Amino acid sequence: MNAVESRLEHIRGRVAPKSHNARTIAALTSNPGCARRAIMDAAGVDKQRLAAYSGFPAPFGQSQFAITRGNAFEAQVKANGCAELLRLLREHLGLSIPEVSYDDLNDVGGNTGLVVRHVRTRSLLARAVNSGSDAGTLFDHPLLRLQVAGRPVFLEPDLIAFQLGGRFHVVEIKSFAVIDGQADGDKVAAAVIQSAVYVHALRELLAGHGMAEDAVADEVVLVCPENFSNAPTAALLDVRKQLTVLRRQLARLASIESLLDVLPADLTFDLGMDDDGVPSRSPAELRDAIFTVDARYAPECLASCEMCFLCRHEAQGRTETLGREVRDELGAIDSIAAVLGLADGTLAPADDQAEAAGLLRAAARLRRECTGEAA
Repeated sequence: MNAVESRLEHIRGRVAPKSHNARTIAALTSNPGCARRAIMDAAGVDKQRLAAYSGFPAPFGQSQFAITRGNAFEAQVKANGCAELLRLLREHLGLSIPEVSYDDLNDVGGNTGLVVRHVRTRSLLARAVNSGSDAGTLFDHPLLRLQVAGRPVFLEPDLIAFQLGGRFHVVEIKSFAVIDGQADGDKVAAAVIQSAVYVHALRELLAGHGMAEDAVADEVVLVCPENFSNAPTAALLDVRKQLTVLRRQLARLASIESLLDVLPADLTFDLGMDDDGVPSRSPAELRDAIFTVDARYAPECLASCEMCFLCRHEAQGRTETLGREVRDELGAIDSIAAVLGLADGTLAPADDQAEAAGLLRAAARLRRECTGEAA
């Protein structure tokens, strides 16, 4: 164990590291500038447990109803030899019936072990790469692997389609509906980011077989129910932007030393239990330890991070609670009280606040004119 791993283990405390999955890796891209999240994810901290004990629990995870609905829709799409799926793939990827074969990777001869399934996935994808033909192949629930903060993470996309001309496409099946050609924007965005994780992992796997990055398409196939029926429809979604952010954040976790250097040497989020099974430190002491690491809170964190309520509580009265755009526009002014004081002229601006102060006074004047308030 090197010095960085030892330090991260001390920060995590006397528990096993929390494993990542595609959803948690995708969530990394939502706030790449947050040092608190980067440290916790690199150390494998159980953020949900930490937030709950600190007094700010955040309910995350899919409901059992959503999981059941998603499994039922996926089974429908893949029924009868993936008949519905093949129709969609022919429509969007030009895949023809004679060029399709199917490999089920949910288990290998009844063995559902992750390592066995990953080895089988590598073997079948290598065979497809080296076949020298344009055979179209469907891989059902292949198991990919990705390094996150120095630890391997197994990832399981719904399906990978091996397309004509030797290009792979990731196929992601979701149960949220597309109504009149429109779907919930937040759900689509989450699906795109999650799919980008699979694309990145697949590119890393194929790179080991000498394949160029463009052997995996930048566009993923998203399959969803259409309108108010369960009839599936598909769309191609470009994930290049999400891939760029994902690679940058994974690289940041891999070189976590610069963040560790500015933290106290004795920092730990340990929730070790005493003889009675009660954590050995108080919630207040734990909160003080958490606040040692700088956060970059934004309202969007409420949809993607288990620490969101604690960070929102910490950020009360600061401009980040108004959103990233407002915070960035205000620059060096990080207090809402200071913003209001500069706007009404009761607070004199510092040199680096002069430009923002002028804009705030102009905005306040326009507001008074619009509302008829006295100056």
